[in-house]
Amino acid sequence: MAHAHKLEIFRGLLKFKSNTQKIWGVLVFLTIVTAIEVALGIAKPDALTGSTILGMKVLNWIFIILTLVKAYYIAWDFMHRDEKRSLRRAIIWTPIFLVLYLVFILLVEANYIYNVFKDGFVTWNF
Repeated sequence: MAHAHKLEIFRGLLKFKSNTQKIWGVLVFLTIVTAIEVALGIAKPDALTGSTILGMKVLNWIFIILTLVKAYYIAWDFMHRDEKRSLRRAIIWTPIFLVLYLVFILLVEANYIYNVFKDGFVTWNF
């Protein structure tokens, strides 16, 4: 007996009749999220670029969150939905922890470099 694929997205909120329709639904969702990212990147609203959270502009946090949403959706809900739960978690949680670790390292190192140039004996040479 052939394995039947799940033809719904957003945890069953939208159901499709075929794999082709599901792929088009995924394309539309990813296009909308990407369009939001591009529009925010072009507009750069002052409210999002003027304020910071944890040492980074709010707009940058929005970009990181939307990128993680797209990556989560592609990997978890679209590609590996029919896999066993433990494999899905191994596939998804490992990169999420690595991305969070990378963001942490980038923020700490950037803050250190900024403070060295601001308060230290090294001058801005670029």
